[in-house]
Amino acid sequence: MIDHVSLTVRDIDACQAFYDAAFAPLGIAVVYRVSAEESGSVTYMGYGPAADGRDVQAGKPSFWIAGGAERVGPMHIAFVAKTRAAVDAFYAAALAAGGTDNGPPGVRPHYHPNYYGAFVLDPDGRNVEAVCHAPA
Repeated sequence: MIDHVSLTVRDIDACQAFYDAAFAPLGIAVVYRVSAEESGSVTYMGYGPAADGRDVQAGKPSFWIAGGAERVGPMHIAFVAKTRAAVDAFYAAALAAGGTDNGPPGVRPHYHPNYYGAFVLDPDGRNVEAVCHAPA
């Protein structure tokens, strides 16, 4: 099991705007921030579920973005959505925030019968997915 993933991004402000909008329907937000002054180099933002005490990961970042660097290689990152409606909302919010369509919401039965996902490229061209594994 992965504890966290970190990405370097070219424009931290553009990526934060994208991820803030795309993650809102999934219940994910910035839960921790480290300034360039604090880190001694670049700004970091950690995303995770709200600190509401419902699970052990609540309030702890598991997805980080760091500003000021070029991206390295292609990447695909998938985030679990509780419902298919949340996948749809993620997709709409991500596109409205400047993301690029990389696969509209829908069932992908070649993965499994209830695999409902949507794919969007972030401002640096990374493939970001929201997926619901529950039946309709």
